[in-house]
Amino acid sequence: MKIVIIAPEQIPVPPILGGSVEITILAIAKELSKWHSVSIISRAHPRYPKYSVIDGVHIYRVPTGSPAKYLTHVKKILKKRRFDVLQIDNRPEFVRQIKSMFPNATVSLYLHSLTFVNFPHTSRAETLAGLRKADLIITNSSSLESRLSARFPSMSRKIRVAWLGVDTSRFSPIQKTSHSGAFTLLFAGRLIPRKGVPILLQAVKLVNKQVAQPVKVMIAGGTPTSKYARQLQSLSRKIGVHAEFLGTIPHCHIHRVFRKADLFICPSQKHESFGLVNVEAMSSGLPVVASKNGGIKEVIQHGRSGLLINQYKNPQAFADAICSLIMNKPLYLKMKQEARQIALDKFSWRATADRLNHIYESEKALQKDELPKDQCTAVDCHERQNLRECLGTEHGVQPERRQAEPDKGGDHDEKSNQYCDTILQPFSIVHDWSCFDDDNQSITSTGVFQNFADLCTENDEEFDGSDSAEATFDFFSDIGYQRLVDALLYG
Repeated sequence: MKIVIIAPEQIPVPPILGGSVEITILAIAKELSKWHSVSIISRAHPRYPKYSVIDGVHIYRVPTGSPAKYLTHVKKILKKRRFDVLQIDNRPEFVRQIKSMFPNATVSLYLHSLTFVNFPHTSRAETLAGLRKADLIITNSSSLESRLSARFPSMSRKIRVAWLGVDTSRFSPIQKTSHSGAFTLLFAGRLIPRKGVPILLQAVKLVNKQVAQPVKVMIAGGTPTSKYARQLQSLSRKIGVHAEFLGTIPHCHIHRVFRKADLFICPSQKHESFGLVNVEAMSSGLPVVASKNGGIKEVIQHGRSGLLINQYKNPQAFADAICSLIMNKPLYLKMKQEARQIALDKFSWRATADRLNHIYESEKALQKDELPKDQCTAVDCHERQNLRECLGTEHGVQPERRQAEPDKGGDHDEKSNQYCDTILQPFSIVHDWSCFDDDNQSITSTGVFQNFADLCTENDEEFDGSDSAEATFDFFSDIGYQRLVDALLYG
């Protein structure tokens, strides 16, 4: 098959710093290219050429701006070529025009969150029009599928689930040659209220009162405004928590930070569709202590790869879970092994590509068997609909995977990161990323900032409401959370 993946207009592929959607797009494309001809259309960026080939994937980069302007340039690339499958990521408003260009092809909408099916990004009517025109709707978790089905019940028969994955060779555990004595917790993600960093800092304060071993926390991630980051730093100093704020770290280097940690913490305070960082942590051999919400529940196996927190708004609940792993070394070591194995078995990018390949091949087979509309009897249509619904009943379950790749161990990322290291060369003038290679060195604070659009990720602020009233509630929830931070700092 000839497949094209149309990326959103915000962040280029590969992403300069991060962006889970763009990371996912390239990783899936690389795997699918082992079976099919795969192309990506992405936004242009000064660091990238208009056209390049990465591991067999053809990437076309076009001018960006508004979604409408970007779509115009995307269509210019599309009209010169033929495709069997066109996958549109996170942009339902693109579906109608692209389906009209390729009426006989499979057009899928891959949703990574509910953000872009909601106000203010699009209207309900526009979203529904796009969903109706899509042949398939793919979500990255059963949790997201359930929410989408509840909001658009008539579309539920089209929805399939494909979990995200991880580069299990790059995100791999290494044997530490030395240990500072401090038990190191890690948070990775954007510094915004919904991510729950104040809860983590308060939890660490409580942990320090319960265990003799010193505990520190590394916080890897940036924020569009420096005020919130400064408030978090002030909070850590006020409550006496040893916290290292690393700033924004390019994704092609973040695996080295995971290797510096002993435990990963995901204290998200709102729905997470999937939580890619949790899979990256597991693959790195880190147990995960995470909020029990959204797609996180599908990733973390409680008691095996980590601990899920029901009362995730309560710092004490996180503190108790962290302490249980610090004080029970056999349990901690068992979870390290299980976390790695589960990542290998269920969350490789090959597994994700296998699932997508199955979805697309099945849809193409159905389309091939369908009669022309003017020859379609009521019985024919009914039988085909039953077949579609039968296939759809399994969309919440991941299929059997191929044999997991072996745990290679060590640092096997040099070749895979060559492209990233080349384009990021200007950063190395100021920031020496090599500090992450030496386990005897501490990680110094970094402050890589650039265009806000490049720092944005598609999943950061998922509006849970289907109208402006619920979006407003979301907004004021963040204000309330900000007041909590202020109270902790200044109360």
